[in-house]
Amino acid sequence: MSENGIRIGAVAQALGVSVDTLRRWERDGKVAFERVGGERVMAPEELARLLRERTPTDGRSSARNRFTGVVVDIKRDGVMAQVDLACGPYRVVSLMSREAADDLGLEPGSVATAVVKATTVVVERA
Repeated sequence: MSENGIRIGAVAQALGVSVDTLRRWERDGKVAFERVGGERVMAPEELARLLRERTPTDGRSSARNRFTGVVVDIKRDGVMAQVDLACGPYRVVSLMSREAADDLGLEPGSVATAVVKATTVVVERA
């Protein structure tokens, strides 16, 4: 983070889009950047607004952490299933009952959303 805002590369990473996409959004008036020392930076409040807008909620769940991706691997045994999802640059692994995985029709290549609800979240600075 710059002293006056968040650099465009960090904004792109947080939103899961490319820097080119952000530049296009800026041209189209969808996002606002400031120029500080020749760099594009975004106010933290603007990034928070964008993240809220990109988080789909339908009112049926209190969970806000949703990672949409593609199932890249699934391992089933008699009772359990391990589902590996590629969600942008992140790997999300879910353990669930085999019955649940079968009911959802999860197979490699399936599009799925991991919904994370936790009582403890550890945050590390990059």
